[in-house]
Amino acid sequence: MERGPMSTLIEQVKQYALDHYTDGGWDVIVECWSDAEIAERIGDAATLEQALDKLRPLVEVWADRQADARNSAF
Repeated sequence: MERGPMSTLIEQVKQYALDHYTDGGWDVIVECWSDAEIAERIGDAATLEQALDKLRPLVEVWADRQADARNSAF
């Protein structure tokens, strides 16, 4: 099976998320999102930066929720 540009971009997104696992929110992509879900969200992105720009709003929400959870634990 030949790997196309979208497949390569998804792999780059997954690697970025893994590399930034503890940076708030990217762990959700690593732990919970399938390749199909990533592909749907990044849509017509042609570069890694475009793909990340489409994911960042969600990642920021998750990061905020994680921070709230940590802060309310004390």
